[in-house]
Amino acid sequence: MALLRRFAVHSAIAVFLIYMLYSLSSPYEVDDGRSGTLYTPKPKPKKVRPQREQKYKSFDWTKVPIKNRVESPIPLPTTPPSKLAQIQHEFAEEEDATARNIRETRRDEVRKQFLKCWHNYRSWAWMHDEIRPISGEVTDHFGGWAATLIDALDTLWIMGFDEEFNSAIEDVELIDFGYTDLDHVNVFETNIRHLGGLIAAFELSKDERLLAKAVEVGDMLYHAFDTPNHMPITRWHLREAGEGKAQVADDQVLLAEIGSMTMEFTRLSQLTNDTKYYDAVTRITRLMEEQQEKTKLPGMWPIVVNARTADFTEDSTFTLNSMADSMYEYLPKMYALEGGRDYIYRKMYEKAMDAASKYALFRPSTPDDSDLLVSGAVRVEGSTVFIDPILQHLSCYTGGMFALGSRLFGNTEHFSIARKLTDACVWAYKSSPAGIMPEVSHVLQCPNATDCTWSQQAWQDAVNARADQHKEKDPLQNIANLRLPGGFTAIDDRRYILRPEAIESVFVMYRTTGEQRWQAAAWDMWTAIMRSTDTDIGNSALLDVSAETPPRIDSMESFWMAETLKYFFLIFSEPDCISLDDFVFNTEAHPFRIPKPAEKFGW
Repeated sequence: MALLRRFAVHSAIAVFLIYMLYSLSSPYEVDDGRSGTLYTPKPKPKKVRPQREQKYKSFDWTKVPIKNRVESPIPLPTTPPSKLAQIQHEFAEEEDATARNIRETRRDEVRKQFLKCWHNYRSWAWMHDEIRPISGEVTDHFGGWAATLIDALDTLWIMGFDEEFNSAIEDVELIDFGYTDLDHVNVFETNIRHLGGLIAAFELSKDERLLAKAVEVGDMLYHAFDTPNHMPITRWHLREAGEGKAQVADDQVLLAEIGSMTMEFTRLSQLTNDTKYYDAVTRITRLMEEQQEKTKLPGMWPIVVNARTADFTEDSTFTLNSMADSMYEYLPKMYALEGGRDYIYRKMYEKAMDAASKYALFRPSTPDDSDLLVSGAVRVEGSTVFIDPILQHLSCYTGGMFALGSRLFGNTEHFSIARKLTDACVWAYKSSPAGIMPEVSHVLQCPNATDCTWSQQAWQDAVNARADQHKEKDPLQNIANLRLPGGFTAIDDRRYILRPEAIESVFVMYRTTGEQRWQAAAWDMWTAIMRSTDTDIGNSALLDVSAETPPRIDSMESFWMAETLKYFFLIFSEPDCISLDDFVFNTEAHPFRIPKPAEKFGW
């Protein structure tokens, strides 16, 4: 009996210790599954914002007067949303067991990597903008407003990390958007990362604290539009605005920065029924529509525009690539976000893509004569249009854009373009010694898009023309010295900065076609990226992907967790996980709900 009593006592103690260890375990170790409803934590006292040394007192943007008031704001559309065309492929209800096992195993690998990055950000850099993935140091070049935290919120939700999501919201409430140590704020980046991230996290969770914080960001950014002509200041002096100093828009502004706030501001107006945000961006849209046929390449807008005079016509360089990209990307997405209620976005998109298809897209020449397309850069001199056969990693978003536009507007030719653009980026990944596409390259351009046969001599001549003739005149030696894959004539920027654009379009192509070859391409990209970028803390940018073992850069931008990992996760998830028929992504991969017409019942 004594032995039994001792056993009982020891058992009770063991049970108690196990319970205590479980109770005290890290709140960030969660079950892999997802419950049907959001985990609701027990009410806790609201955290107090930590004190820090500030150069000036924080601004309450609701109390900072607007000097240039809008007398007649443009209202939101009031007609019911239309039923949009189906975007996603009609996937079979039953999935092959082997295919499902492979897909889920790969999905879980991505999920595991995200959690590692998140935990280390939380441990080393919490409430800072970004963590350096080699040294563990922090950076705060996005206002010091916890960019990674907000950018990754919706990824937490989508991947099923409910407890981390809820815990993070408590700290999101503490972020002070009335103060920054920076001299100037990048309005575009703050809009897509912070405002977009908060809106998407609210869309998914319906947690009102997130919408309240989104309004704080929206009210702050709205003051960047407080200029005589209501054009925004894209590189904005927050302190001067808060102190009530007069503001005027800049005379040189990047097209992407002034034209890529429509989704976030429109959705904020839809969610709050406050039309001021929608009015602010719709004024820009209407100006651009009015001047679309007056530029030097009618249908497209130049890279640099004059916001001070509201002139979008003067510059002579045009592209779908960097510095212009998301402005074009948002045209079909705005059509979807407004439920097809504003035809202006479809009209602008179709005109722009007609011009881009004619002048800005070209076929690269490859050793296997692949039928590909690349988005280049155009310069107009008088009546002559010159194209620069540049290949940017950032331009890889164009495949997904053409695919979405094709499905929305029923343009089958554009879907063929989407395939070729995305295939070109997959080819660029496969061509690299590291299996990763470089940031910026030049490639050999075919004489035309229909008849193109590989010429070794033409390639060598093009390499020689771009190489430094004073150093090496032998084209074969140039190719060897510059580590150029077949078809590449120069690699201008050899870095990989963890960009998402290629996997973004591969994901969209998979969701719109159901073709498993896109999943296979995604996994090849994933294994190559992990092989070269994985660190103890997270994933690092790379200095030179033309080397088989690329040197690392101590940088991990917030879009790695917001975009790249999200798209890799989604391509290996069930097709109804953030369906493209229910959500539209902003340029930072934050999903916004698409308005739907009311269901009709009865006969």
